[in-house]
Amino acid sequence: MVKIEVLQKRISKANNYLQYLNEINEKYSKEEFMNEPLIFGSTERFLHLTIEALLDIGNHIISDQNLGTVNFYHDIPKLLYENYYIDKELKDIFVQIVGFRNILVHDYLDIDLNIVYSILEKNLNDLKAILKEYSKLL
Repeated sequence: MVKIEVLQKRISKANNYLQYLNEINEKYSKEEFMNEPLIFGSTERFLHLTIEALLDIGNHIISDQNLGTVNFYHDIPKLLYENYYIDKELKDIFVQIVGFRNILVHDYLDIDLNIVYSILEKNLNDLKAILKEYSKLL
Protein backbone atom coordinates (compact mmCIF):
# COMPACT_ATOMS: atom_id res chain seq x y z
CA MET A 1 0.00 0.00 0.00
CA VAL A 2 1.25 3.46 -0.86
CA LYS A 3 2.28 5.26 2.30
CA ILE A 4 -0.03 8.24 2.50
CA GLU A 5 2.30 10.20 4.79
CA VAL A 6 5.12 9.90 2.22
CA LEU A 7 2.85 11.29 -0.49
CA GLN A 8 1.38 14.02 1.72
CA LYS A 9 4.75 15.36 2.81
CA ARG A 10 6.17 15.51 -0.71
CA ILE A 11 2.99 16.88 -2.26
CA SER A 12 2.89 19.57 0.41
CA LYS A 13 6.53 20.54 -0.18
CA ALA A 14 6.04 20.60 -3.95
CA ASN A 15 2.98 22.82 -3.52
CA ASN A 16 5.03 25.18 -1.35
CA TYR A 17 7.75 25.37 -4.01
CA LEU A 18 5.14 26.02 -6.69
CA GLN A 19 3.68 28.80 -4.58
CA TYR A 20 7.12 30.43 -4.39
CA LEU A 21 7.49 30.06 -8.15
CA ASN A 22 4.08 31.65 -8.72
CA GLU A 23 5.10 34.57 -6.51
CA ILE A 24 8.33 35.05 -8.46
CA ASN A 25 6.39 34.90 -11.73
CA GLU A 26 3.88 37.48 -10.55
CA LYS A 27 6.37 39.82 -8.92
CA TYR A 28 9.25 40.08 -11.39
CA SER A 29 9.47 41.08 -15.02
CA LYS A 30 11.60 39.10 -17.45
CA GLU A 31 14.24 41.83 -17.33
CA GLU A 32 14.39 41.69 -13.52
CA PHE A 33 14.52 37.91 -13.68
CA MET A 34 17.39 37.87 -16.19
CA ASN A 35 19.48 40.44 -14.33
CA GLU A 36 19.10 39.32 -10.73
CA PRO A 37 20.93 36.12 -9.73
CA LEU A 38 18.91 35.78 -6.52
CA ILE A 39 15.71 35.65 -8.56
CA PHE A 40 16.79 33.29 -11.33
CA GLY A 41 18.81 31.18 -8.89
CA SER A 42 15.81 30.79 -6.61
CA THR A 43 13.65 29.91 -9.59
CA GLU A 44 16.08 27.23 -10.74
CA ARG A 45 16.27 25.76 -7.24
CA PHE A 46 12.52 25.73 -6.63
CA LEU A 47 11.96 24.12 -10.02
CA HIS A 48 14.58 21.51 -9.20
CA LEU A 49 13.07 20.77 -5.78
CA THR A 50 9.58 20.49 -7.25
CA ILE A 51 10.78 18.05 -9.88
CA GLU A 52 12.66 16.00 -7.28
CA ALA A 53 9.47 15.74 -5.23
CA LEU A 54 7.54 14.58 -8.30
CA LEU A 55 10.18 11.95 -9.01
CA ASP A 56 10.30 10.81 -5.37
CA ILE A 57 6.54 10.36 -5.28
CA GLY A 58 6.50 8.51 -8.58
CA ASN A 59 9.35 6.28 -7.50
CA HIS A 60 7.57 5.54 -4.21
CA ILE A 61 4.40 4.53 -6.07
CA ILE A 62 6.34 2.32 -8.49
CA SER A 63 8.31 0.64 -5.72
CA ASP A 64 5.39 0.20 -3.37
CA GLN A 65 3.06 -1.17 -6.05
CA ASN A 66 5.75 -3.31 -7.73
CA LEU A 67 5.17 -1.61 -11.08
CA GLY A 68 8.62 -2.25 -12.51
CA THR A 69 12.25 -1.22 -12.24
CA VAL A 70 13.47 2.36 -12.33
CA ASN A 71 16.95 2.52 -13.83
CA PHE A 72 16.73 6.12 -15.03
CA TYR A 73 14.48 8.99 -14.03
CA HIS A 74 12.66 8.91 -17.39
CA ASP A 75 11.50 5.39 -16.44
CA ILE A 76 9.25 6.91 -13.77
CA PRO A 77 6.75 8.64 -16.10
CA LYS A 78 6.84 5.66 -18.48
CA LEU A 79 6.02 3.16 -15.74
CA LEU A 80 3.32 5.41 -14.29
CA TYR A 81 1.76 5.66 -17.75
CA GLU A 82 2.01 1.93 -18.44
CA ASN A 83 0.23 1.26 -15.15
CA TYR A 84 -2.53 3.84 -15.71
CA TYR A 85 -1.46 6.40 -13.10
CA ILE A 86 -1.04 9.14 -15.72
CA ASP A 87 -2.23 9.56 -19.29
CA LYS A 88 -0.02 9.71 -22.39
CA GLU A 89 -0.02 13.51 -22.59
CA LEU A 90 1.09 13.84 -18.98
CA LYS A 91 3.70 11.11 -19.48
CA ASP A 92 5.18 13.03 -22.43
CA ILE A 93 5.24 16.24 -20.39
CA PHE A 94 6.80 14.45 -17.42
CA VAL A 95 9.57 13.00 -19.65
CA GLN A 96 10.38 16.56 -20.77
CA ILE A 97 10.39 17.69 -17.14
CA VAL A 98 12.90 14.94 -16.34
CA GLY A 99 15.07 16.21 -19.19
CA PHE A 100 14.94 19.72 -17.78
CA ARG A 101 15.86 18.36 -14.34
CA ASN A 102 18.94 16.76 -15.86
CA ILE A 103 19.96 20.09 -17.35
CA LEU A 104 19.54 21.80 -13.98
CA VAL A 105 21.64 19.16 -12.25
CA HIS A 106 24.27 18.22 -14.82
CA ASP A 107 24.52 21.12 -17.27
CA TYR A 108 24.27 23.88 -14.68
CA LEU A 109 27.13 25.81 -16.31
CA ASP A 110 25.10 26.34 -19.47
CA ILE A 111 21.54 26.86 -18.23
CA ASP A 112 19.60 29.04 -20.66
CA LEU A 113 17.74 31.57 -18.54
CA ASN A 114 15.28 32.16 -21.37
CA ILE A 115 14.17 28.55 -21.05
CA VAL A 116 13.94 28.80 -17.27
CA TYR A 117 11.86 31.97 -17.57
CA SER A 118 9.64 30.38 -20.19
CA ILE A 119 8.97 27.42 -17.88
CA LEU A 120 8.24 29.82 -15.02
CA GLU A 121 5.84 31.78 -17.20
CA LYS A 122 4.13 28.98 -19.15
CA ASN A 123 4.68 25.54 -17.65
CA LEU A 124 4.01 25.58 -13.91
CA ASN A 125 0.60 24.08 -14.66
CA ASP A 126 2.34 20.99 -16.03
CA LEU A 127 3.96 20.41 -12.65
CA LYS A 128 0.64 21.06 -10.93
CA ALA A 129 -1.09 18.53 -13.21
CA ILE A 130 1.27 15.77 -12.10
CA LEU A 131 0.73 16.71 -8.46
CA LYS A 132 -3.02 16.61 -9.05
CA GLU A 133 -2.76 13.02 -10.29
CA TYR A 134 -0.68 12.07 -7.27
CA SER A 135 -3.19 13.75 -4.96
CA LYS A 136 -5.86 11.34 -6.20
CA LEU A 137 -4.04 8.61 -4.29
CA LEU A 138 -4.57 10.31 -0.93
